[in-house]
Amino acid sequence: MAHPFPSVAAPVLAPAQGLARPDLTWLQLVQGQIEASLAELFELPDEAGLDPRWTQAMARTRDYALRPAKRLRPVLVVAGYSLARGTTGVPAGLWQFAAGLELLHTFLLVHDDVADRADLRRGGAALHHLLAPGRAGEDLAVVVGDHLFARSMEAMLGSGLKGAAKACQYYLAVCRHTAAGQYLDLDLSRAALADVGLFQALRVAHLKTARYGFCAPLVCGAMLAEAGEELCQGLERVGRYGGLAYQLRDDVLGLFGDARMSGKAGDSDFCQGKRTFPVLAAYARANAEARAELERLWALPAGEKDEAALARARELVERWGGRAACERMVDRSSRAARGALRALPDGGGMRELLDNLITRLAHRAA
Repeated sequence: MAHPFPSVAAPVLAPAQGLARPDLTWLQLVQGQIEASLAELFELPDEAGLDPRWTQAMARTRDYALRPAKRLRPVLVVAGYSLARGTTGVPAGLWQFAAGLELLHTFLLVHDDVADRADLRRGGAALHHLLAPGRAGEDLAVVVGDHLFARSMEAMLGSGLKGAAKACQYYLAVCRHTAAGQYLDLDLSRAALADVGLFQALRVAHLKTARYGFCAPLVCGAMLAEAGEELCQGLERVGRYGGLAYQLRDDVLGLFGDARMSGKAGDSDFCQGKRTFPVLAAYARANAEARAELERLWALPAGEKDEAALARARELVERWGGRAACERMVDRSSRAARGALRALPDGGGMRELLDNLITRLAHRAA
């Protein structure tokens, strides 16, 4: 059974009106409550005596899961719920559901980092590096990820909310599409740039990030508030464009980002050979000579993608307009998300909070 949560009264979230910085204050309150609830999910008395090695692994996993992070998906669950109900007060069970959804996201990050051979996550070592060196750490991290998936579903289904089963079923269906997006992301990294189009990059962004990271949390929150179909569809539109803006900004940071700010390597997409939007946009605009060089750089083995190769890759993508094209698409998608948001009811000030959040995420530096 899910670990019982302390009762949380509705006034734990201050009203949106009347605050000097309502968006930041609300966001910080939600993030703080989510992290407290997330920590509670690791309190599992039935596992205490299993084995000291497992206890140590869970301690490391707990520390990994509680590293500073945006907690974006649970924040959007609370936002969807609050907008549907027209109030920023939420029941205790919603914190448990939202924390469970964050744990589900952590499970996916653990597995993604193994698949991507990533070294860093949220300013520290990826979990597989914490558990053991080399292949052994990867194997152990996959197993720990399976545990996190089970615990997340246990928490969400045990939240006591009337619509929890329906919301879980909906979210898991979206996760199947996320797996398809991740598969394409990995598989396309083996293809020539000439064989991958911008439409495919946008499809990956939609499947891997927009639906899973934005549409589904917002819609789940509304489902838990027993919202009607019209509102759920409106939130899905907001999430689709907001999530696309978020992923395309991530594509820029994945090639041009600063690891000191983002908490993950700024050359990660290049080293992994990702066929992201800015790269493909530059390729589409480049002359034959530049296209050949881009193909050569992206086809290099990871061990040969040194600082000089990265600098040249960045230079070519910048020169041939790939970065600028991606930035324009970010702005266009962000405006579309905010336009879709304006068609929704205000929801006790929640619409403005979401508008501010979408704007900040689309222009973030980390």
